[in-house]
Amino acid sequence: MIGKLKQNLLVACLVISSVTVFYLGRHAMECHHRIEERSQPGGILPLSALGGSMRTTLRTGQNLSSPFVYNKDMPLVFIGGVPRSGTTLMRAMLDAHPEVRCGEETRVIPRILAMKQMWSRSGREKMRLDEAGVTDEVLDAAMQAFLLEIIVKHGEPANFLCNKDPFALKSLAYLAKIFPRAKFVLMIRDGRASVHSMISRKVTIAGFDLGSYRDCLTKWNRAIETMYTQCLDAADKCLPMHYEQLVLHPEKWMRTLLKFLDIPWNDAVLHHEELIGKAGGVSLSKVERSTDQVIKPVNVEALSKWVGKIPADVVRDMAVIAPMLSRLGYDPHANPPNYGRPDPKVLDNTRRVFKGEFQLPDFLKEQSQIQKSAEGPNPS
Repeated sequence: MIGKLKQNLLVACLVISSVTVFYLGRHAMECHHRIEERSQPGGILPLSALGGSMRTTLRTGQNLSSPFVYNKDMPLVFIGGVPRSGTTLMRAMLDAHPEVRCGEETRVIPRILAMKQMWSRSGREKMRLDEAGVTDEVLDAAMQAFLLEIIVKHGEPANFLCNKDPFALKSLAYLAKIFPRAKFVLMIRDGRASVHSMISRKVTIAGFDLGSYRDCLTKWNRAIETMYTQCLDAADKCLPMHYEQLVLHPEKWMRTLLKFLDIPWNDAVLHHEELIGKAGGVSLSKVERSTDQVIKPVNVEALSKWVGKIPADVVRDMAVIAPMLSRLGYDPHANPPNYGRPDPKVLDNTRRVFKGEFQLPDFLKEQSQIQKSAEGPNPS
């Protein structure tokens, strides 16, 4: 009886495998034909025809007859940090620049990076891959191609492309290796504020227990330490950016950032809210939890919302639970902290926000319903 069952299961697996291979083969042929059809001036050419490069047209619509070349040596920008640390605001401000496109979180990039990291950490898996000819060089080339394809094709083309997937910077050192001209922006925020935001807004993050401030602060500390250490090791390629200073003094820090990225200054980065949903402007996702916040101009509304919300025992043990607070320049015993005085324009923006001048545009108003049903945990 058991032997018969095993035989039936084997036959079923064989049939499923055969069907899968058949459909994958058909899909590959269809993709090949589509790529050939699209290989026209101003379109996307196959990688082989470009010697490892890819072409598409610019975000600004200029030189439509002259395709723009993308490859692993282009100056990509990666924005990351612990979720709820201002990564969406940062990418929205950069997206407002006419020569930059970041776009929404891809979600697949941190997952594939985590998988690659898992393969590298397992000695047995590494040995098996090497024996199969899947060496580090093969994997690196595949990762380059996959990540570049996602970054380039999930949004409009532009002279400068950036990716914003918060936990991708857990693999900052690896990304710097496979994209030698890439630069990185590590968003840093007071961990108490980040954790209060994820708990109060119910932002699910893999591995974080939203029922426990202590657990979330411990996980915050571990994650930011991993990213910050790699950022310091790649000092010429990585700029740590404190969220509090960005919102208090946006022009100062955006000028610092654009200079670091070798991107020309443009005042549009200080007015991202005016370009929401506009062509060549800022595209927002209906399912990202920060969307209802970044439709507003830069303001200080969220800086100290966490004060008085964290359990007393966690406040008492804060320096032990989250030692990275002190390392990053925050006083773990300050409740409330003194982050500094905002620029006059930021004060004016904040007054307008409190008056309720900024509301979700019509095309984003179904956001809350979609979030409840569609948003999964932020990949770790």
